[in-house]
Amino acid sequence: MRLRVEFTTEPFDLDEAPAHALVAREVIEAADLDAVDVGPFGNTAEGGADVVLAAVDALLRKSLGAGATRISLQVNVLGGDGSGEGA
Repeated sequence: MRLRVEFTTEPFDLDEAPAHALVAREVIEAADLDAVDVGPFGNTAEGGADVVLAAVDALLRKSLGAGATRISLQVNVLGGDGSGEGA
C-alpha cells in the first residue's frame, strides 16, 4: 500500500523557519520516501505505508519536542494512478 501524508507544524513564523519546522523537514528528507515536497505552508511526502508511518511517528515526536504546539496532518491511501482513489 502506498500513502501520501500532508502536514503543517505550528506556530507559524513568516520571518524565519522555526525549529520545529526545520526538524520536520529533516525527518521527512531523511526518510526513504519516494516523493517529498517541502514548502512554507504545507508539506507532502509519498511512499510505502511502513516508511510513511515511521516517518509520521518520528515527525510527531521530534517536532513536538522542538516546540511545535500543533501539527496538522492528513494521510491518504494512493491508488495505482496516484489519485488517492482505491487501495
